[in-house]
Amino acid sequence: MERKKQQKDKEFKSDVLHIDRVERMTAGGRRLRFRALVVVGNQNGKVGVGLAKGNDVGKAIDKATKKAKKNVIEVNLKEGTIAHEIMGKHGAAEVLLKPQAKGRGLVAGGTVRSICSMAGVQDISSKILGNTRNKLNNARATIKALDNLKE
Repeated sequence: MERKKQQKDKEFKSDVLHIDRVERMTAGGRRLRFRALVVVGNQNGKVGVGLAKGNDVGKAIDKATKKAKKNVIEVNLKEGTIAHEIMGKHGAAEVLLKPQAKGRGLVAGGTVRSICSMAGVQDISSKILGNTRNKLNNARATIKALDNLKE
């Protein structure tokens, strides 16, 4: 059982998308916490995003990685790209994903690029159409788009 869990952990790679320092005021002063946004994937069609807070950066990243592994989705890949054009929307974030010819590469920026590379998509073109630069909303919009792909 333990060996099986270790193999599962090894098959996923992770990437930290964003770390925030979060403060709240209490009677004794400021309380600091950290919030981490992490994407995990096996670069073969499985990808997940997790968000968590912790008292230090390491704990926040560990917790976010565990949450991302729980929220893994299966992406339908077709010869290293996606099957058709699709849009994803979450909050103010809108993401457009288009398939590309073989060898064209990942024409995407920031959050979308990280998620697509973790999913194993090699040739894709994307555009963030929404009015937000919020990495969390853009990540969730990308995951929704990849999850809604048909074969």
